[in-house]
Amino acid sequence: MANCQLLTMAARALITFSPMTDCLFCKIIAGSIPSKKVYEDEKVFAFEDIKPGAPTHVLIVPKKHIAGVDHLTEADTEVVGYSHLIAAKIAKERKLEHGFRTVYNVGPDAGQTVFHLHLHLLGGRQMHWPPG
Repeated sequence: MANCQLLTMAARALITFSPMTDCLFCKIIAGSIPSKKVYEDEKVFAFEDIKPGAPTHVLIVPKKHIAGVDHLTEADTEVVGYSHLIAAKIAKERKLEHGFRTVYNVGPDAGQTVFHLHLHLLGGRQMHWPPG
C-alpha cells in the first residue's frame, strides 16, 4: 500500500510540475497553437475562450502546468491569487463595472475539458444563480 501511495504522489508531481507536451494550453502558451491573446507576463497567459459563454469570456492560465484546482499545492497559492488580480485588471479594462464572474471548473462533472488550471473571467451580461 505504501509503494502505491508513493507512486501516486510521484505521478501527481510529474503531472503538476512538468510542462505537458500534449496539453492544449501549454501549446497555446508556447505559441504553437494560435489564440487571441489578451494579456501575458512571466506568470500567466490570458486569451479569449473559443466558445464564449458571455460577451467577455477570457481564460487566465498559469504558465506553470498544473492539472487543476485539485492538484494545487501551497507553492501554487501565489499564482491562484495573482490570476484573480489579472482577471480584475482585464474586467476593469473592459469596463465590466456592473459585475463579472470568475470560475474554476474542477473535473469532468464540473465541465473541465482541458486539464491545465485556468480561471474563467465572464462578464458583459446578467449572470444567474445557480450557474450552469
